[in-house]
Amino acid sequence: MADSDSVTDAVARALDLEVQPTTVTELRGGQIGSAYRVDRADGPPVVAKVGETPLEVEAFMLRTLAEESNLPVPEVRYADDDLLVLEYVEGTTDHGPESARDAADHLAALHENSDDAFGFERDTLTGPVRQPNPWTDSWIDFYREQRLEHVAALALEGGSLPADLADRIDAVAADLESLLGEPDAPALIHGDVWTTNVLSRDGDVTAFLDPATYYAHPEIELAFIDWTETFGDAFFDRYQKKRALEPGFFDRRRYVYRLYPLLVHVHLFGGRYVARLEQTLERLGY
Repeated sequence: MADSDSVTDAVARALDLEVQPTTVTELRGGQIGSAYRVDRADGPPVVAKVGETPLEVEAFMLRTLAEESNLPVPEVRYADDDLLVLEYVEGTTDHGPESARDAADHLAALHENSDDAFGFERDTLTGPVRQPNPWTDSWIDFYREQRLEHVAALALEGGSLPADLADRIDAVAADLESLLGEPDAPALIHGDVWTTNVLSRDGDVTAFLDPATYYAHPEIELAFIDWTETFGDAFFDRYQKKRALEPGFFDRRRYVYRLYPLLVHVHLFGGRYVARLEQTLERLGY
């Protein structure tokens, strides 16, 4: 956590302000790094983020989403690895059915944006964890190698993933051709849609925050929303009116995709997430 004076000085330098910001208020909700509302006497408030992860990566993802889609994201005002200054967007993280349906409309539209392969033009981050994004023709190969195997190796090396669970992850990875399918086309995803990364107001989503962007099977986005219980039936009912889901997603595939965020959380936090990972593997029969 930075002190108010250092945040004020950093924002003033970054934006080349002639008048120092007036007040700094820490914002709640972030698990990685710290975010502050910075009020100004000579303009609208901004959000300043500081932390140990390279914040320029987040800025790149936000700019990509703004340029390649109509997803509402905060405008980047300044970015380097140590400081990110964003437009301040009004909204709360209390999401009712109207907000859920609006989020479904936005994400269904986002998923219409496509590319020739899965991955991204550079590696990205989910929290502090690197997401390798080499362009890959097969979604199943990409999910196996760049998601499951990559983060399982990190968690195993870090000591948070027991060896027997790593072996069971390997077994799932070997069977992915029978567990998953290839989408019609790679879809641009936000990658980290959960309660505190979505702001809404009066039933409308005002901003999606903190992305972990790449081109993927859109089901991995939906599975993460399901796992985090960010939105309920109103979201999925609306989404499927825009983009139909193949049979089997809710019965089985959402649990295959749940393994990735579970492994990330095992790697970062250990503890109860190890038990949750084991429960998901058991549900899949591994």
